[in-house]
Amino acid sequence: MIKKLLIANRGEIALRIMASAKELGIKTVMVYSEADRNSMPVQLADEAYCIGPAKPGDSYLNIPAIMTAAELSGADAIHPGYGFLAENPRFAEIVEASGLVFVGPSPEHIKLMGNKQEARRTMESLGVPILPGSNGVIKRIGEARRIAEKIGYPIILKAVAGGGGRGMRIINTSAELEENFNTAQREAYMAFGSPDLYIEKYIENAHHVEIQVIGDGKRAISIGDRECSMQRRHQKIVEEAPSPFISEETRQKMMDVVEKAATALKLRSLTTFEFLVDSEENFYFIEANTRIQVEHPVTELVTWLDLVKEQLLISSGKRLSFKKEDVKRVGHAIEARINAEDPRTYSPSPGKIHFLFLPGGNGIRVDTAVFQGYEIPPFYDSMIAKVIAYGRTRDEALKKLEIALKHTSIVGVKTNLPLLLKLFESPKFKSGNYTTRFLEEEFNW
Repeated sequence: MIKKLLIANRGEIALRIMASAKELGIKTVMVYSEADRNSMPVQLADEAYCIGPAKPGDSYLNIPAIMTAAELSGADAIHPGYGFLAENPRFAEIVEASGLVFVGPSPEHIKLMGNKQEARRTMESLGVPILPGSNGVIKRIGEARRIAEKIGYPIILKAVAGGGGRGMRIINTSAELEENFNTAQREAYMAFGSPDLYIEKYIENAHHVEIQVIGDGKRAISIGDRECSMQRRHQKIVEEAPSPFISEETRQKMMDVVEKAATALKLRSLTTFEFLVDSEENFYFIEANTRIQVEHPVTELVTWLDLVKEQLLISSGKRLSFKKEDVKRVGHAIEARINAEDPRTYSPSPGKIHFLFLPGGNGIRVDTAVFQGYEIPPFYDSMIAKVIAYGRTRDEALKKLEIALKHTSIVGVKTNLPLLLKLFESPKFKSGNYTTRFLEEEFNW
C-alpha cells in the first residue's frame, strides 16, 4: 500500500486528492510554487516543499524539482491531478523509472491517448465509432483541401497534441481553410510543441457526452456518463450526470463499447472517453483523457464511488474494489465552475478575496481551496471553486444548485457567478436539450 503520496498539483484538486489519501492513512506531501506558499493545500499537508517561482514552467512543470522533492520527502508515489504534468508520458516514465508509483494510467497509454490521431485509429480498430476525417497527420494545405471536400464542410482542424478544448479551429468554407491552415499549424506548435494537425467532420448542434472508465490493468468498468455540452470556446462550464439528452439505450451502447475497448487495452486507473452525439443519438469518439477530470464529482455523487480512492488503491496493486453489477447510478448531479474572471470580457481577475461565503446544505458539495483573505495569483487557471448539487431528480438538483449559487458571495475579485445565474433562468437549459452551441446562440457568450 502507498505510504506517502506527493501531490504534484495545486488548488482544489490537490485538496481533493489529499482528502482521499488521508482517509486511507496515506501521508501527504505538497509541492508548491512561491505564489502558493500560503495556500490551503500547503497548510494541510503533512510536508511541503517549494519547487520554484510562480510561473508553471519553473515550478509545477519542473520535473527535476518535483522528483527532488519526492526524494527528500521519501514519498513512494506521485499523483499528478489534472492539467500540468497529468498527461505527460515522459513524467510518468521518469516517476516509474525512479522506483515510485505513478497514480494514473501507464506511460504507454498516456502516450497513445495524447496523440489524438493515433487514439482515433486505435478506437476505430476496437469498434468504437469515430468521426469521418483524416487518416493521419495533415502536413499541407492541398491535402487538407482534398479531405475537406471529401467529407464536406464544416470541418474542424485539431492539433494532434492538443487537449482540454485547445488547439481547435472550426472551418466552414474552403476560403476559411486557406486563411486558417498555416495559422493553426503555428498555433499548435506554440501551444504544444508540434505543428501537426488532423481533420474531423464538424457536427453542428452536437452534444458532448463522456463515459467514465476505471480499470485495474486486468478488467475495466464503465461506471457512467456525463453531459458536458455547456461550453464556452470549448471550455466546460457546467457538467451533469447522467446526460439529460441521450436515451438509456444509447447510454448503455456507449458504455458497452467503451468498456470493451478499455478492457482490450488493459487500461489502468481512470480514463474518460469523450464523444460527440448528434440529434439522432449517433455517437462518435473524439478523444480520451488519461487523468482525473475536473467534473468527476458529479459521477461520484450519483454512484457513491470515491474515484480518487480507487486510483490510490489500484496504484497500490489492488484489484477493483467493486464489480460491474455493484455500480448503481441513482439520482442526478450538476456541477458549476466558478471562475475568477470578468463576466463581460472573460479576462482573468486575480486579486485578494476580501469576503467569502460558500453555500452548504442538503445535497450541496463545494470543492475549493480559496478562503477569505486568499490572494488569487495571476499565473494559473481562473477556476477557483466547483459547486455541485445532488438531487433525486434533475429538477431537484437544478433548483438546489441555483439556490446554492445565489447564496455564494465572493468579494474582491470578479467572477462568472452572474453568468451562471443567468444560465439557470433559461428554459432551454432547464429542458436539458442544449448543445455545445447553446451559450453562443442563446447568450452570445
